[in-house]
Amino acid sequence: MLPSFFVSLNHPMQSINHHPFTKGLLTWYRQHARELPWRQTQDPYAIWLSEVVLQQTRVAQGLPYYLKLLEVFPTVESLAHADESALFRHWQGLGYYSRARNLHKTAKLVVSDFQGKFPTTYDDLIQLPGVGPYTAAAIASFAFGEAKPVVDGNVFRILARYFGIETDILHSSARKEFTEVAQELIPNDLAAEFNQAIMDFGSLQCSPAPLCGSCPLSLTCFACQQKRISDFPVKQKKAKQRNRYFNYFIVEQGKRILIRERKEKDIWSGLWEFYLVESPQVEELESIMELDGNLSTLLQGATIQSLKSPKLHILSHQKIHCRAWYIQVPDNLDISMLDGFQWIQPEDFEKLGKSVLLLNLITDNLHLQIFNDSMPR
Repeated sequence: MLPSFFVSLNHPMQSINHHPFTKGLLTWYRQHARELPWRQTQDPYAIWLSEVVLQQTRVAQGLPYYLKLLEVFPTVESLAHADESALFRHWQGLGYYSRARNLHKTAKLVVSDFQGKFPTTYDDLIQLPGVGPYTAAAIASFAFGEAKPVVDGNVFRILARYFGIETDILHSSARKEFTEVAQELIPNDLAAEFNQAIMDFGSLQCSPAPLCGSCPLSLTCFACQQKRISDFPVKQKKAKQRNRYFNYFIVEQGKRILIRERKEKDIWSGLWEFYLVESPQVEELESIMELDGNLSTLLQGATIQSLKSPKLHILSHQKIHCRAWYIQVPDNLDISMLDGFQWIQPEDFEKLGKSVLLLNLITDNLHLQIFNDSMPR
């Protein structure tokens, strides 16, 4: 049900298509729509791919990744049959790697269980791995014309401001409430255009720093008329970011480097990395050795060089402080005590998925001969 403020402004109720919000939004969109490649198709695969790429990612950052992924994996079949490592290689830099895993899992499922055809309804799409309410609504409306509204942070902000909705958007009930409002606003025959319009409106017009002076909805917007823009949306304070301290050791033996795949339920699971010791705070090498017994074995008879460390790496809820060392170990060093580690040629490591932090570490230390001719610059 639409908020009480909706009625108090004498908005016409007889036809959703004539609602001032919807009419103003679509009029604005037809003048300001962004030209984006996934808007030129009704192919559910291309639309799904774009939505997954853009989760937690700005359009400007995600667009080149989308174009590259679509070039390398032009069909759901090509993605399903690809090695996960190949997908990670093209994904690296986007972060939130669980998206890439679910992308691969869903592609396999669509090929194996749906003969390569995506489900055509919201209720079926939302059953796919990694497809939540927003993504399911986007695919259902863009590809199949189903009148399901997309609801994300932009939509929370727009509707909260326009209707004066006081609900905390981090509360468990918020999505249901905002979805019900959006559902009453979306025109059955213009579902795709409405969803595209509200996405652009939140990015370009009703952004966190809104352009109220040029907004076509300002005269009927609660927050604007009440001069309470900064009060909406209501949102509790973010959780404090956690500081973590990563100490990487680039271990070389005979022009090979020591790596492992991260398996823990932690950041960057499924990506590859050098030998890592995490410490409770910034520590000197001697103290780090005390935290990890195997490190002492690696350092016996080794040549050690301190490396340039990348700048502070900030994730949504974590700050990663990094230090690094380069270690050349004897040819006869036995690494059987190191579970999950293996030797690899640098040019082969370049092909594996890595975190942005590790890419920055490598880029900052290309003077090392082992990387100089094999790593991207």
